[in-house]
Amino acid sequence: MTTIQKKIWLLVSVVLLIMGVIWLTLTYYNQKTQEQSNEILQRYLRMNEVTSASQQMITDLNNFLLNPTINQKKQVERSIHHIEEVQQDVAQLRNAENEFSVTNYIHLIDSLIETTNRSIMFSEEQEMEGSTNEFNEANRISKYISEMTLTILDRELKTYNLVYRDIIKQSEELEKLGIWLLLLITVVLLLATYWFSLSITRPIHQLTRAANELSKGRFNEQIQVKSNDEIAFLAKTFDEMRININDLIVEIQQKAQLEHELQQSKLLLKESQLKSLQSQINPHFLFNTLNTLSKKAYLDGAEETSDLLVSVAGLLRYNLKRIDRSVTLFEEVIVLNQYMEIQKARFTDRLKFESYIDESCLHVKIPGLTLQPIIENAVIHAIEPEEDGGTIFFSIKKNGAWIIIEIEDSGKGMSQEKMEQLLKGRIVPSDGHSTGIGFQNVVKRLELFYGMENLVTIDSQEGRGTKVIIQIPNSLEEQYHDEASNC
Repeated sequence: MTTIQKKIWLLVSVVLLIMGVIWLTLTYYNQKTQEQSNEILQRYLRMNEVTSASQQMITDLNNFLLNPTINQKKQVERSIHHIEEVQQDVAQLRNAENEFSVTNYIHLIDSLIETTNRSIMFSEEQEMEGSTNEFNEANRISKYISEMTLTILDRELKTYNLVYRDIIKQSEELEKLGIWLLLLITVVLLLATYWFSLSITRPIHQLTRAANELSKGRFNEQIQVKSNDEIAFLAKTFDEMRININDLIVEIQQKAQLEHELQQSKLLLKESQLKSLQSQINPHFLFNTLNTLSKKAYLDGAEETSDLLVSVAGLLRYNLKRIDRSVTLFEEVIVLNQYMEIQKARFTDRLKFESYIDESCLHVKIPGLTLQPIIENAVIHAIEPEEDGGTIFFSIKKNGAWIIIEIEDSGKGMSQEKMEQLLKGRIVPSDGHSTGIGFQNVVKRLELFYGMENLVTIDSQEGRGTKVIIQIPNSLEEQYHDEASNC
């Protein structure tokens, strides 16, 4: 993990590296220019040293001739030794351009030394005329050396004119290089500073946005911070805290939902038990009576009356015993047909019932007494109030993984507000026609049975009828059916 302290040291290292590179570059160019300048200067100094040495030697020789002592002779010998050293230095200045001139220059120095030695020799032999002639010759050679020095220096100046210009040009380029390096340093430092600040501020901004989202109660969004320093560790810890809080909230919601569903189940159970108690007034006596009347009507030739009594007995038996358990759609359809036979006998031609049933769907489990209350609502609110009656359409069909049950009537329909009230259980029947299993009761039992919501929808408009649509899963595990049926 890269820490913020490491990032700071990295930035300092980059700055030091750039400064080091600039220092080395400037030092290199400065050293190179200085070496060229020193080389040329040394050439001039050596040439000038020859002139000075030759003149000094003439002076020392003159002093010796005027006062031929041992000390004066030693001084002349030192001058000769010095000019010989200078001669060796001048020999190193020889190149292709000045080889001829420097060679003659060296020969002149040799001639000066020889003439000086002969003058000393003639002086020691007391040949004053010869000594004076040699001195005059040495003085002439010294002057010629001075003139030739100036000539060679002038030629050197012309030869190194381009070198001087190169040095000036290099100085100008070095100045430009310094400006460009200054700009480069500025740009690099700005970029490095921006990158460094961004690597710290961006994760902090991301963490701030995540904190704002959490303050708004949005605990489902993951906290992601793109960093590899201490801020990333802080973000990871912050995300773990978010997960723990979210899990706690979900757990509380689930507990509240379970408590709500348990309360609803208790209310539904109490309601069903109450309705069951109200309707179970000596049921065996009532069933036996209806069966007796059915047989009596059949013996008397009233077959329709007999069938009607059988339907009433079957419907009553189903209502009393099937509400607390799951049944198949096949059983629901049978009792639905029995109910419609009773209503057709009541309304005769005023009631028309049309159905379409996909028999491959009839094996599916469903809570008992689910379809009859919805059909009953359609009869009460769509058929009974109309003088000419109406039509009820019933269908069961398969749609992929779902079974779609549709119950549609040709009544006057209802408003959007009334549909919402019906789905929320705010409309309570007051005319005594209902079986006691209200519409909201059916909706709740379906949700509890399948563990899903929004299984029932209503499509209606005022003046064009009402359609109730129930969608249920095509298959459920038998164990789940058993557990749901025991709720």
